[in-house]
Amino acid sequence: QVQLVESGGGSVQAGGSLRLSCAASEYTYCLGWFRQAPGKEREAVASIDRIGITRYADSAKDRFTISRDMAKNTLSLEMNGLKPEDTAMYYCAASTGYCYLDRDSFNYWGQGTQVTVSS
Repeated sequence: QVQLVESGGGSVQAGGSLRLSCAASEYTYCLGWFRQAPGKEREAVASIDRIGITRYADSAKDRFTISRDMAKNTLSLEMNGLKPEDTAMYYCAASTGYCYLDRDSFNYWGQGTQVTVSS
Protein backbone atom coordinates (compact mmCIF):
# COMPACT_ATOMS: atom_id res chain seq x y z
CA GLN A 1 0.00 0.00 0.00
CA VAL A 2 1.56 3.28 -1.13
CA GLN A 3 1.18 6.12 1.34
CA LEU A 4 1.04 9.67 0.01
CA VAL A 5 1.25 12.80 2.14
CA GLU A 6 0.73 16.25 0.67
CA SER A 7 1.90 19.57 2.05
CA GLY A 8 2.29 23.17 0.94
CA GLY A 9 -1.27 24.29 0.45
CA GLY A 10 -2.52 27.62 1.71
CA SER A 11 -4.17 30.89 0.86
CA VAL A 12 -2.81 33.31 -1.70
CA GLN A 13 -4.02 36.27 -3.71
CA ALA A 14 -4.66 36.03 -7.42
CA GLY A 15 -1.42 36.16 -9.37
CA GLY A 16 0.53 34.61 -6.54
CA SER A 17 2.44 31.35 -6.33
CA LEU A 18 2.41 28.19 -4.25
CA ARG A 19 4.46 25.03 -4.23
CA LEU A 20 2.83 21.76 -3.30
CA SER A 21 4.80 18.74 -2.20
CA CYS A 22 3.97 15.08 -1.83
CA ALA A 23 5.98 12.43 -0.05
CA ALA A 24 5.46 8.87 -1.25
CA SER A 25 6.29 5.85 0.90
CA GLU A 26 7.74 3.98 -2.07
CA TYR A 27 8.46 4.22 -5.76
CA THR A 28 5.61 4.08 -8.28
CA TYR A 29 5.73 4.39 -12.04
CA CYS A 30 3.65 7.52 -12.24
CA LEU A 31 2.74 10.33 -9.89
CA GLY A 32 0.18 13.01 -10.45
CA TRP A 33 -1.81 15.89 -9.06
CA PHE A 34 -5.56 16.17 -9.12
CA ARG A 35 -7.89 18.77 -7.68
CA GLN A 36 -11.48 18.98 -6.61
CA ALA A 37 -13.45 22.16 -6.06
CA PRO A 38 -16.65 22.17 -4.01
CA GLY A 39 -19.53 20.74 -5.99
CA LYS A 40 -17.29 19.64 -8.83
CA GLU A 41 -15.71 16.37 -9.88
CA ARG A 42 -12.09 15.60 -9.21
CA GLU A 43 -10.02 16.61 -12.21
CA ALA A 44 -6.49 15.95 -13.34
CA VAL A 45 -3.90 18.69 -13.14
CA ALA A 46 -0.63 17.07 -14.18
CA SER A 47 1.28 13.80 -14.15
CA ILE A 48 4.86 12.65 -14.50
CA ASP A 49 6.24 9.20 -15.16
CA ARG A 50 9.49 7.53 -14.13
CA ILE A 51 11.48 8.95 -17.04
CA GLY A 52 10.16 12.46 -16.61
CA ILE A 53 7.50 12.62 -19.27
CA THR A 54 4.94 15.16 -18.12
CA ARG A 55 1.32 15.72 -19.03
CA TYR A 56 -0.73 18.79 -18.14
CA ALA A 57 -4.39 19.65 -18.18
CA ASP A 58 -5.12 22.68 -20.34
CA SER A 59 -5.88 24.68 -17.20
CA ALA A 60 -2.38 24.03 -15.88
CA LYS A 61 -0.29 24.50 -19.00
CA ASP A 62 2.14 27.43 -18.93
CA ARG A 63 1.38 28.13 -15.24
CA PHE A 64 2.10 24.93 -13.33
CA THR A 65 5.20 22.75 -13.33
CA ILE A 66 5.25 19.19 -12.05
CA SER A 67 8.48 17.52 -10.99
CA ARG A 68 9.64 14.50 -9.03
CA ASP A 69 12.72 13.43 -7.14
CA MET A 70 13.18 9.74 -7.81
CA ALA A 71 15.78 9.32 -5.09
CA LYS A 72 13.55 10.82 -2.40
CA ASN A 73 10.20 9.58 -3.77
CA THR A 74 8.80 13.07 -3.69
CA LEU A 75 6.55 14.98 -6.05
CA SER A 76 6.14 18.71 -6.42
CA LEU A 77 3.80 21.10 -8.16
CA GLU A 78 4.96 24.66 -8.69
CA MET A 79 1.94 26.86 -9.31
CA ASN A 80 2.34 30.38 -10.65
CA GLY A 81 -0.15 32.97 -11.79
CA LEU A 82 -2.83 31.48 -9.57
CA LYS A 83 -6.44 32.34 -10.28
CA PRO A 84 -9.53 32.14 -8.07
CA GLU A 85 -10.72 29.22 -10.20
CA ASP A 86 -7.66 27.27 -9.04
CA THR A 87 -9.21 27.12 -5.57
CA ALA A 88 -9.65 23.45 -4.69
CA MET A 89 -8.41 20.55 -2.62
CA TYR A 90 -5.31 19.24 -4.33
CA TYR A 91 -4.55 15.54 -4.20
CA CYS A 92 -1.37 13.64 -4.86
CA ALA A 93 -1.93 10.34 -6.63
CA ALA A 94 0.18 7.36 -7.64
CA SER A 95 -0.19 4.90 -10.47
CA THR A 96 1.51 1.54 -10.83
CA GLY A 97 0.35 1.29 -14.42
CA TYR A 98 -0.59 3.98 -16.88
CA CYS A 99 0.19 7.66 -16.57
CA TYR A 100 -2.79 9.21 -18.31
CA LEU A 101 -4.61 12.24 -16.97
CA ASP A 102 -7.62 10.37 -15.68
CA ARG A 103 -8.60 9.20 -12.23
CA ASP A 104 -8.97 5.57 -13.27
CA SER A 105 -5.25 5.34 -14.02
CA PHE A 106 -4.32 6.03 -10.40
CA ASN A 107 -4.38 3.44 -7.64
CA TYR A 108 -3.41 5.45 -4.57
CA TRP A 109 -4.42 8.82 -3.21
CA GLY A 110 -3.32 11.23 -0.53
CA GLN A 111 -5.62 13.07 1.85
CA GLY A 112 -5.29 16.37 0.03
CA THR A 113 -4.10 19.88 0.74
CA GLN A 114 -6.28 22.96 0.37
CA VAL A 115 -5.40 25.77 -2.01
CA THR A 116 -7.44 28.96 -1.80
CA VAL A 117 -6.92 31.84 -4.22
CA SER A 118 -8.63 35.12 -3.48
CA SER A 119 -9.36 37.83 -6.02
